[in-house]
Formats: sequence, structure tokens, C-alpha cells
Amino acid sequence: MSRRRRVTGPQIDGGRLWGDLEALAALTEPDRPWTRRSFTPMFLKGRAWLAEAFRVAGLEVSTDAGGNLVGRRPGRNNNLPPVVLGSHSDTVPSGGRFDGVLGVLSALEVARSLNEAQVELNHALEVVDFLAEEPSEFGLSCIGSRAWAGALDDETLAMTRPDGMTLAEGLRYVGGDPERLASARRPAGSTHVYLEAHIEQARVLESAGLPVGVVTGIVAILREKITICGQTDHAGATPMALRRDALVAAASLVTAVDRLARAANGKGTELVATIGAFDVHPNAANAVPGTVELVLEARSEDEARLQAFVNNDLAPAFAQIEAGGFGLVRKPISFARATRCDAGVISVLQEAARLRGIEAPLMPSGAGHDGVFVSRTGPVGMIFLPCRAGLSHTPEEWAEPGDCAIAAQVLLDAVLRLDQEGTPRA
Repeated sequence: MSRRRRVTGPQIDGGRLWGDLEALAALTEPDRPWTRRSFTPMFLKGRAWLAEAFRVAGLEVSTDAGGNLVGRRPGRNNNLPPVVLGSHSDTVPSGGRFDGVLGVLSALEVARSLNEAQVELNHALEVVDFLAEEPSEFGLSCIGSRAWAGALDDETLAMTRPDGMTLAEGLRYVGGDPERLASARRPAGSTHVYLEAHIEQARVLESAGLPVGVVTGIVAILREKITICGQTDHAGATPMALRRDALVAAASLVTAVDRLARAANGKGTELVATIGAFDVHPNAANAVPGTVELVLEARSEDEARLQAFVNNDLAPAFAQIEAGGFGLVRKPISFARATRCDAGVISVLQEAARLRGIEAPLMPSGAGHDGVFVSRTGPVGMIFLPCRAGLSHTPEEWAEPGDCAIAAQVLLDAVLRLDQEGTPRA
């Protein structure tokens, strides 16, 4: 449990932070709260709101070639690499008001609190809304942070979404520039430290009655597109024995993924796997499905176990489908490596919480975050705060106002400490 202590220094305005959360949440697709999908008009409305809030806070506002919205607060020595805070403002469909958004708005509140206290940091402070952290309709996530890491190439820029727009065109739509992506790339050592506040998306903190946890690392995430080809036939005229129903074959793969992932955890390996996206052709009530496209996603802190699950554990299921007379094509979509948070930053975050009377537990993140790619530019750290019942990526996603304020305060306290120190060492 936590006991509050009186700590001097700049203080977060929790009411102002909560007002920002409510204001940005109000910018949503009216038929799907709370939704701002990347590369949509509603996303641009949210971006315009953020850009104006950045300007009012005195930040220098720009959009880089990778489509990231950046608010910069100059420091005493602008030749030093900046302290970077942020997250993302896009959501999954009906995704929620806190995932990503809280990280951006907490960072903004840190900048405003520093301004009000007239504190000049040694380093510049950058508040960043990274583009499309959530899986986009192009089939790719963490697009803006990939640009920082130099991980967008011609193949990814040529990815298309269902309406035919390419990712290169999508970058232009949000104010980026695919022809100048090299200018968005940030080399190793260009970030003093990256910090992010985020809802836990699980139940550990809520169960323990704690307002803050410190993240130790982010899992590896593998995504693969699988196409199963059978034969489209008339649903009434084709005998059951003569059918090659691609959806039936796909269903066998879904059950195999679930069964084998559960078995992997039974061996002590923390691994999760999901098939959450289906595209059935011709998708008609009176037609036997001829083709099914689906997306397999698997996550684990153990990269070798993750690869073994997809390529070895699932091999019999793939072979069984092909033996049944179905075509099967596997195409990698993305692979984000497991990322360790910096040990020095973890220590600072825990001490910042401790000085506020909070014994923040260490915990891994089972979700992906922009920090995976930002870590290529410098050390990273994350703060978790509880969300009700662990629910996330749903309209019911909820964090308490007081917990949001505490997380932002720990973030601010850690910024002040890290600004005074050399680059943290793992």
C-alpha cells in the first residue's frame, strides 16, 4: 500500500489533466465510442486539438516526416539529447479513453507544470504523439516510432489498406513525408531518456491496491498473415463430401493456436497467441467459403520460444490443412523484438514513487509500445497505473482520476532527477 509524503518541487494539476482526457475523448466517431483510428478525419481532429494544446503550453510544435506530432520545450543546453515523453493518440475500434492518450496528456501536463514552476531543464523536453501505435488498417503498428528507428522501408511504404491507400499516401495524409523519412530517423544516443505513463491493461495493480508500477520490459510480438485457399461452391448443390471449405480449415487452425498456446504456458513459458482478424471470401450465406485470410499474433518475452511456437508447434496444424487439399500461404507482417527497460531508469522511477510513499512493484508489459523502437535511440522506462478490472481496448476501459494524477507526478519527479544525471546505464 502507499502512504503520501510531502515532496517539494513542481506539482501536477490533476484536475487539468483529467479535463484534457475528457476533452480529447469527446473527439470520437459518434457510432463507436471511443474511436480515433489512425489515418482518418477523426484522427486528424484529435491531432489538431493536441497541436493547439501543445502551442498553448508554449511548446514548439512540428510534425516530422514519420507523421509524429512533436512539441519541444527548449532546455539550458540544446546540444544535449532531449528527454522524450509521450505515447499515442490513435485507438483501436471502440478502444477506450486512456490507452496511449494518457501518456501523451501526462507528458503535456509535465511540460505545463515545469513552465508554471519556472523550471529550466538542462535538456530539451519533447512531448511526442507517435503515429499509429495501434495496428493500422495497413497491417502495421508503431508506424511513427518505426520511423524514428529507421524501420520503415519501401516494402512497408507500399502496404495498402482495404480502400487501396498506400502507407506512403497515408503518411502524406497526416502531414508526414515518405520522401524525407531519413530526416525523421534518430540514431543511437539521440535520446537522453524516453518515459511513458500507460494503463496496465491487466489486474495486478488494482488487485494490490497500488497506484503505480514500474515496467521491466516489453514482450516480443510476431504477426503473420495466413491465407487458406479451398474451393468456392454453391452451399445447397455441393455435397458435404465434395467440399473444400476454407473456413472449416481456418477454424481448425484457430483451435490449434489456442490449444498449443495454453500447452506452452503449462511448460512455464509465458506465451499468448491470438487469431483476431478474419476475411472470408466470398462471405455469402449461400456460398461455401473458398478463401480465408487471417492474422496470427503471438507474444512472449522469450523470442526463441515465440519463433518455435509459430514455426514448430504449429507445423502439424499447417501440414494437416495442406494434406486436406487446401492451399496455404504464410506471409510475415511484422516482428517487434522483446525490449528491456533500462535498469538505471527503472531505479529512478521506483525511487520517484518511493518518495511519494509508493512501493511500486516491478512488472513486465504484455502489450506492445512505441518504446520498443524508441529504445534504439536511447534508454527507455515506463510507468503503469491500474485500469478497472484490467479492461482495455474496450469502451469500458477506465482509470481513476487520482491514479492518473499520481502517475503523471511520478513521471515529472523522474524527469527532474534524470535531467540532472548523465545518461542512465543499464
